[in-house]
Amino acid sequence: MASSARVFNGCRTLFAAAKSATPKPTTTAAANKKSTVKKTTEKKPKQPSADKPVKPAGILKPSPISPALAQFLGVSESARTDAVKKIWEYIKSNELQNPTNKKEIICDEKLKTIFDGKDRVGFLEIAKLLAPHFVKTA
Repeated sequence: MASSARVFNGCRTLFAAAKSATPKPTTTAAANKKSTVKKTTEKKPKQPSADKPVKPAGILKPSPISPALAQFLGVSESARTDAVKKIWEYIKSNELQNPTNKKEIICDEKLKTIFDGKDRVGFLEIAKLLAPHFVKTA
């Protein structure tokens, strides 16, 4: 017992009861100044002004598309998200999903023009196969 007492003698704070979680108020002048400074420098959240419309960016931004995709969609410019939505609408309306494997799309002649002439396409490949149809603009 004496050896364990020597080992843990310096660690009495580890075994002491936990102190209350409520912080004690400080009465120093420096602490009062810091608290007043924090109150004055708090940032207010910016609210978007109603005057400026938010411009879409990234995949939401309409961009010029290839003639093959333009013929399929019926527009000359489209956002990537809108193009994928319209392609999925076409797939669902014409029941082009493989009934045994819903992840696979059986392409008809109209989809083959977009998907490099492939007969079957996985649903994860759609975005990759659409990438060359979007013209990069600087």
